[in-house]
Amino acid sequence: MSQGTPDYQDADLVLRVYEMRRESVMRASRDAFNGKFWPASYDDVKAIATQGHELNAAYRQLGTYWEMVYGLVKHGIVNTEFFMETNGEGIFLYAKLEPYLEQLRKDFNPNILRNTEWVAKETERGRMLATLFKARVQKVLESKR
Repeated sequence: MSQGTPDYQDADLVLRVYEMRRESVMRASRDAFNGKFWPASYDDVKAIATQGHELNAAYRQLGTYWEMVYGLVKHGIVNTEFFMETNGEGIFLYAKLEPYLEQLRKDFNPNILRNTEWVAKETERGRMLATLFKARVQKVLESKR
C-alpha cells in the first residue's frame, strides 16, 4: 500500500477517477444500478449477470470500473487512505453482491470483485464503508418485504 503523504500523482489519479465517474454512460449506469438493484436472492444477482437483462450493462460497467480503480489501491499505485476518502461507492456495489459472491464466482467468473473485496476487507475505510453499506442494503431490503 502506498504510504506517507499523498503527492501530486495521488491527487491526479483521484481527480481522473472522479472525472470518469462523471462521464454520461457511467453516470447512467451508476444511477440505474445504485437505485434500481436491490437483490433479495441469488436469482436476482444471476439475472443481472446474464446478458439481456436491463441492468446487465450497468452491472458490467460498474463492476469493471471499480475493479480497475480499486486495483490501483490494492497494488499501491495510489495512496490508500487518500484515495478511499472519496471513492467508497464501489463498496456499495460490493455490499449488494457480497452475500452472493461465492456462487457468482462459481457460475460466472472466479475473479469477480476481487480488488473491491480486498479494499472492503483490508483497508480501514473500506471495512467501515462495507459495514455501513451492508446495513443500508439490509434496511432497504427489509422495507421491500
